[in-house]
Amino acid sequence: MIELPVVSEQDKKKRKPDWLRVKLPIGKEYANVRKLVDEHKLHTICESGNCPNMGECWGAGTATFMILGNVCTRSCTFCAVATGRPPEYDDGEPQRVAEAIKLMGVKHAVITSVNRDELKDRGAEIWYQTVVKTKELSPETTIETLIPDVKGNWDALYRMIEGGQEVVSHNMETVERLYRRVRPQAKYVRSLEQTKLTKAEGKRTKSGIMLGVGETVDEVHKAMDDLVEHGLDILTLGQYLQPTKMHLEVAEFIHPDQFEAYKEEGLKRGLKYVESGPLVRSSYHAERHVDVPI
Repeated sequence: MIELPVVSEQDKKKRKPDWLRVKLPIGKEYANVRKLVDEHKLHTICESGNCPNMGECWGAGTATFMILGNVCTRSCTFCAVATGRPPEYDDGEPQRVAEAIKLMGVKHAVITSVNRDELKDRGAEIWYQTVVKTKELSPETTIETLIPDVKGNWDALYRMIEGGQEVVSHNMETVERLYRRVRPQAKYVRSLEQTKLTKAEGKRTKSGIMLGVGETVDEVHKAMDDLVEHGLDILTLGQYLQPTKMHLEVAEFIHPDQFEAYKEEGLKRGLKYVESGPLVRSSYHAERHVDVPI
């Protein structure tokens, strides 16, 4: 008789459950975008981040682009992007991104970037020009900018958000207690302040939190309250998945019922829109968020 190995409850919690299985991307719209990306060697975070929703988003005409290079000055423990001193940025990037968005026929573009703490303006001018040039070439395309922590450089923040984008997003990523472990070079209070100042400029504000890194239900509720107090309109909640063994381990896989409970709780607490589910990422259903009232 073969003896089966004993599996602890802790190990069971860390096994990827069935609800995290991803559907294969299909559909005419997806195929068209896939062809353009391959033919023109375009860079999207959808691919480089192995996003589980790539097929669905591309099928809806939504794609996420990364600007300002692929080397980050931060060393967040959940993120697979390389850390170091980035090379000089490309002044021609805004035009190239705008042309790529037009070429792909993107209906809703999400633009994000690495942190560029070594730049005096945190890359704000590239951000501004990218939005402006995209609007010039594709006036019907709506835009969300998922901007980094500007480290308290509020002049840089204002420049980043004045290009005419419909949504300005800045991810909190986790609850206050876990900031030092998850985002060691960021500050919970500073990210809240960034959202508050963005809202004060009359912008539609958005943020995202990863679950399953050791947070409690009460801590998630507290983060929701803090975000509402600082003017947040839209919140996304998704399951953290460890990109490599060198990164932060998954503490728990959150059940879909709990994600639904968080959605209901967020709306009760004053958020205007909550996207909550195991496979939800920052840009998931992003095209729907442009209609959220300011």
